[in-house]
Amino acid sequence: METATSPDFKISKRIKDDRFDVEELHNYNLAIQIGTKDMQYCVIDKRNQKCLVFEEFVFEGIRTIRDRLDIIKKVFENHHLLMAGFWNQVRLAVKTHKFTLVPSSHFSPENVVDYLVVNSEINHKIEEVYHYRQIKSNAVNVFTADKKLIAWLSELYSSKNLQIIHQGSALIEGILSNTTLAGEKAMYIYVDKGLIHVMVSENQKLLYYNQFSVKISNDFLKYVMLVFKEHSLSQKQTKIIVWGNITSQSPHLLLLKKYIRNIILGERPSSLSFNYHFDEIPDHMYFDTFCINYCD
Repeated sequence: METATSPDFKISKRIKDDRFDVEELHNYNLAIQIGTKDMQYCVIDKRNQKCLVFEEFVFEGIRTIRDRLDIIKKVFENHHLLMAGFWNQVRLAVKTHKFTLVPSSHFSPENVVDYLVVNSEINHKIEEVYHYRQIKSNAVNVFTADKKLIAWLSELYSSKNLQIIHQGSALIEGILSNTTLAGEKAMYIYVDKGLIHVMVSENQKLLYYNQFSVKISNDFLKYVMLVFKEHSLSQKQTKIIVWGNITSQSPHLLLLKKYIRNIILGERPSSLSFNYHFDEIPDHMYFDTFCINYCD
């Protein structure tokens, strides 16, 4: 008989630049991203846009929302940096499938719930609806987040105006802000645990963004090809740039390469710099966390 694993966490990645100085927190931006089963954060020096710290935590034995909040509190309470309150800016990105993009011209803050209930069921006892106005596109991202989590973090960083965004907003801003990705019509994919984010842009204008649950490689292929067809993309010429939890030899990409010719792994955000300490992380990983920095 198997026994259930007690809720806990493990550190899967920890990197710190030697130039990080705890006395300089007022010059650093803290970017946190929290999902159902994981959490990442990075520290960016606002003076030179250099990434100084990155860590990833994986949650184990999570069965309820309360379990997750307890583990997050445990991560923070055992971490002197995360408990500090002297940051220049604190931003939180949440991973959730409950979101919708609304054209800015049609957005009204009073109607945020109405926008979301069209395609998502909201549990008002535990979820609150938030919104973020995209900078590089004429859209507002409306999404949900755990009420108790936001309340706890807002109290922890009470001296700062905690900015809350959606994971997709960070990806959109990051991709549209990178000049190296400007120009031709292209598809961008971010592979996360059990899902993919798919985006299409042209001349740094957002044409499409959505996320899909992916369990097997055929799911991955199906959703990519659906978007290809919807946007009349060329299987021979259109470029696909991929980031996230994947390698060039992953089954998902090997299958996709049978149908799409031009597929490459993405690079880190062009406006950020990383010292040699980060060489152990492949350039295409954690793009979403690093791009939180673009969401002013």
